[in-house]
Order: sequence, then structure tokens, then C-alpha cells
Amino acid sequence: MYIYTKYHSVNTHLEMPAEMKESFLAIGGCPVSATIQIIGGKWKVVILYLISYKISRFSEIHRLIEGISKKTLSEQLRELESDGIISRKAYAEVPPRVEYTMTEKGLTLRPIIFAMRDWGWEFGADKMACKK
Repeated sequence: MYIYTKYHSVNTHLEMPAEMKESFLAIGGCPVSATIQIIGGKWKVVILYLISYKISRFSEIHRLIEGISKKTLSEQLRELESDGIISRKAYAEVPPRVEYTMTEKGLTLRPIIFAMRDWGWEFGADKMACKK
């Protein structure tokens, strides 16, 4: 069976190749779950989406994401930094200024993030978490 979208047709009955099944069993999981461990959760992809557009300061990110606490944002940023997805630069200024940017590793996630954005525009516009 095929589903047709404005982007392309999608075969709804894909068969996983045998070698992929073997590797899945051998490593005890799948690459998708590894990705989800790094960027999963309620806020990380939204944070990365904003940072990918050079919205780089803590206060800007906090202001644009409806419902995230400062504590949670801080934790999520620390985790993304620890995983090598973003880098943090602190400036010795008064008041203190910190900016976040995507690392080379983080930039490889942009196509995934933008595909999610496109899907959200088409199918989830009523559930957006970023403030307009």
C-alpha cells in the first residue's frame, strides 16, 4: 500500500533487510533509539531548531518556547552540550552573556530538524510549542 503526500509516495509496508535485523539484534537496539537518546524529549528538538536559526542566547530561547522552565532549559542545554551537539560560549561581561551554537556534529541534525518542521507545518500546526 502506498500513501501519497505532496512530497512523495510512501510505501507503508517496508521490509527490514535481513542484515539490518541481524545488526539490530547484535547491538541490542537500533540507531533510531540512539538518536532519540540524544535529541529526544519534549524540548531538545525545539531548542536545536531555534539555535539552528542563530537564536543563541538563553533568554531568547526561554522567551520563545512556551511552557519550558528556566531549570529545564538549562538542563537540556547542558545535556546537548555534553553530547557534543551544541557548544556554549561564555563572555566575561557584566551582565554575563552566554551564547549557544551548533557544533559540526549538531549541524548534521539540521535536515532531520527541518524535515520535522515541514511535517509540523503540514500536519501539526495546531500543536506548536514555539510562540508566534
